[in-house]
Amino acid sequence: MIYISHRGLISGSNKNLENNPDQITYLCQKNINVEVDVRLYKNKFYLGHDEPVYKIDEKFLLNNKIWCHAKNFEALEALSNLDCHYFWHQEDDYTITNKGFIWVYPGKPLLKNCISVLPENFKKDTTKCYGVCTDYINRYIDGL
Repeated sequence: MIYISHRGLISGSNKNLENNPDQITYLCQKNINVEVDVRLYKNKFYLGHDEPVYKIDEKFLLNNKIWCHAKNFEALEALSNLDCHYFWHQEDDYTITNKGFIWVYPGKPLLKNCISVLPENFKKDTTKCYGVCTDYINRYIDGL
């Protein structure tokens, strides 16, 4: 089972930590996977769920602990030219990352060896999942 911090969050919603490059770096240094929201704006990469907030260098996205969620078409196209882990979805029940993982939209039925997103909001049994992506990574990993 792998545990993925949703947008760099540890113990629930926190706008100061969400998609914050310092927070993401901190978690990656602790060997924790992190899902981030990536946008391309004026030919530059940014992190941010609803808008481009944190400008980042493409090298930042090459960390094998980072799962890049492309938030606009331009980001998807640019990420496809990098050696990083990325995917696109909006409200699709399921999507497959470029590394072959099945990413399950929150609340949808889980598949064997999938990544369950926000299972804490839907009381999902994740025992057959490959991993979970959660806002509460501290519930799975001690010391955060």
